[in-house]
Amino acid sequence: MLLSDKYPFLTNYFNQMFNTIPLRAPQSIIFWGSDFESQFILSREIARLLNCTGDKSDSCSCINCNWIRDNAHPAVQIISRVDNKPSDDESKTVISIKQANEIKSSLMTSSDFYRVFIFCDRDEDGNFCGLNQQNFQEETANSLLKIIEEPSARVMFIFLARYKEDLLQTIISRSQCFYVPSYERPEEGYALIDGVFTGYYEFKRKDTFNAAENLINLTKEHPPLDILGNIQNYMIQLLKNNPANIRFIRDIETVERAKRQIVLNMNVQNVFENMCLDIIH
Repeated sequence: MLLSDKYPFLTNYFNQMFNTIPLRAPQSIIFWGSDFESQFILSREIARLLNCTGDKSDSCSCINCNWIRDNAHPAVQIISRVDNKPSDDESKTVISIKQANEIKSSLMTSSDFYRVFIFCDRDEDGNFCGLNQQNFQEETANSLLKIIEEPSARVMFIFLARYKEDLLQTIISRSQCFYVPSYERPEEGYALIDGVFTGYYEFKRKDTFNAAENLINLTKEHPPLDILGNIQNYMIQLLKNNPANIRFIRDIETVERAKRQIVLNMNVQNVFENMCLDIIH
């Protein structure tokens, strides 16, 4: 599946942005959600659009596009605890100060390319993972703040995370944030909420607390996270059938936030009521 088919809103958004004259690209972006591979592919696509010397199509075969697809472009760097470490850097579990300093030094010279730094983590098998305050610690993040806020010309920073809150607020405040929904789910059913929350997009504002109460009643027999997972499965089905409807993207993001609040042991009733208030218009 083409990226433009999977994420039409995001790809159209960036295509339109990068085709404006003069170019008005953000200096820092945060992609968040559970699908880190898609976050990386979106990041790489942004780098490709910024450096393409051809027609910017999905099939463009200019040298920059080919380099970027092969993860071999000199100006597009993956920054993780294992990628692009200086030769004298012995850190193994974090993005280090030495890496940050090397980035800052590299920006002191000009480049013919649009430089893109993709910050992420890797698991033991090399798969992409999200940043957090353990692998991207405060000292390193703070050392990058000035070049993120006032970058050199034609420079972009992209951060991949499971939740925005896994990054320092100082990074979040300097970035444009985009939720990337996951289409890869081990269980795509929504039987738990069938007849209770299906058709929620037609609910009226007066139905909000009744809908929340019905969901809360389900928690007497099923874990809250299972119920929220079913709601997301249902919304993802809606999104697949209506890929250009950004409402469903926002609603999936709202449910993801509710899941995060449950994990943090917030009051279940408050979580479901606030979620319904955000979703039901």
